[in-house]
Formats: sequence, C-alpha cells, structure tokens
Amino acid sequence: MSHTIGQTLRQATATLAATSDTARLDAELLMAEALGVSRSDLLLRHTDAAAPARFAALLDRRLRHEPVAYILGRQEFFGLEFIVNPAVLIPRGDSEVLVEAALRACPAARSVLDCGVGSGALLFAVLHQLPRARGLGIDRSAEALAVAGENARRLGLADRATLRAADWDRPSWSAGLAGAFDLILANPPYVEDAADLAPSVRAHEPAGALFAGASGLDAYRTLVPQLPGLLSASGVAIIEIGATQAEAVSTIARAAGFAVTLHRDLGGRARALELSPAYSRPQ
Repeated sequence: MSHTIGQTLRQATATLAATSDTARLDAELLMAEALGVSRSDLLLRHTDAAAPARFAALLDRRLRHEPVAYILGRQEFFGLEFIVNPAVLIPRGDSEVLVEAALRACPAARSVLDCGVGSGALLFAVLHQLPRARGLGIDRSAEALAVAGENARRLGLADRATLRAADWDRPSWSAGLAGAFDLILANPPYVEDAADLAPSVRAHEPAGALFAGASGLDAYRTLVPQLPGLLSASGVAIIEIGATQAEAVSTIARAAGFAVTLHRDLGGRARALELSPAYSRPQ
C-alpha cells in the first residue's frame, strides 16, 4: 500500500532527526524536488497525493549527510538562486552580512574584487544591487570558476563580471591590479584544521575553501596585507571571519594599515570585518 506525501513526510522527518537539525524542512524540500513543485505548492496542494518513488533516493542521500543544497543543486542567497555543487561552498544566510555591509560602505562602488569567488554568491549579490558596478572574481579552483560562470550567465551578470584563475599565495597573482578596486570582498578559508565539523560539511564541502592551518588564520595572514595595494584611495574591504577570530584578524588588519569595524550576524556572532584605510599607513 502506497503512502501519501503527508505520511511519508512524517516518517522521513523522524528518520532524519538523527542526521539533521532541520529534519522537517529537509524532508519537505526533498519531497518538493521529487515531485517537481515548489515547497509551498507541495504543502498547499499535494500532501494527500501518493508519494513519488524518486523521494526514497533523495532521502537516502541526505541520510548519508549530503547537504540538501548539493542534492538539489541550488541554494538561495540574498534573494538570488545560485547553482551549487561540491566544488563550491554552500552560500549561507549569515554571509549576507557581508553584502549588507558592502552596500552600506560603498554604495557608489564601480569596481569590485571578490577573492575566492566560489559560486559567485558575494560578488553577484553585490553587482545585482549596484547596476553600474563591474566585478572581478578570482579563485584557484577551475571547478569553482565554472560554477561561478554558470551563475553569472543565469543571473544576467556575465557582461559585468570577469572570472579569473588566481591564487593569492602566489606573488604575481595581482599583477596589474594595483589601486583598481573600490570594494573588495573575501570569504577566505578560516576553519582550524582540527575543527570538529558536522559530517555534512567535513565530508562534502571543498576542504580547500574551508581549512586554513592550525589556528584558521593562514589565509588572513597572506591575503590581508596585500589588500591595501589593491584598493583605490577611498576603497573598503569586507572580509568574513570565524565567530572567535575578530581580535586576531583585526590585529592582522591593523598591522596592514587598516581601521577595522566589526559586523555581527543576526545571531549576534562576529561575522565580518570592514577594513578601511587608516589615516596613515605603515611605510
């Protein structure tokens, strides 16, 4: 006897409870995907229908800790839908703080650099809000750049966004870019190598975009001192940080000649630093 969608959702929620803190939401999103409808349409119109056979395979993937965003192949961020796969980090709502801070700090920005562009979420959210701006997104991962390129096309931003393979650990990566940017965005790797991460993160999201040495500070130590030379005279950089890293990264930024403003996410956690040129930079 086949079960209805409503019955199957209740069973799936109970099964997922050991795997996910958002078991009911996960089950609904996967069921909507299996049925080929939106989640709201699923809940309004389809709960009494027979559950589609495809749902079982999607549920099994989630039970093996695969993130829902990778199963669906998409994730919403700042009101935009982004294609995602295991080559890129999943955009998270907490990172919207960076976009909000960037738009307040540089509402007239014409040139934007995203260091570690990944899916393009930060860069494209900003460009979507600043129609006169152009952007450059760099990443050392060719696979990530391919995802970003697809998102640029889907969002109608390909004519204003350039994507380039570059690695800020290499001395020549920024040749020709001195003083070029009004706004720099970065969500660099900042997780400690030995951090206790959920299996859905450690086993599925790209390690190269997550881990940054024993203290999680390696990327900041390399990237932040390079940012002053890339910013225009009144430029600003907005960088994401881990919840416990505000003091350590602020110290790195001040040593590079920046004044630092902390931005917190909706949960009150330290989330981003706004870096603007101090009155005098070290010579």
